Amino acid sequence: MALENDVDCPSCEETTSFYRTAAMTVHLGEKTKWRCPECGYGFVAINGIDTLPA
Repeated sequence: MALENDVDCPSCEETTSFYRTAAMTVHLGEKTKWRCPECGYGFVAINGIDTLPA
């Protein structure tokens, strides 16, 4: 898995390289935490499905 991911940050309102801060396997699949280095906004993704606002 990559250590960084380009994502539209809702706080910065631009595309930013988020960095993976943690990953582990849970009963639903792989849980990965991502954090924006600019503003500190973070989100969780499980099996590639993220918790970012739509």
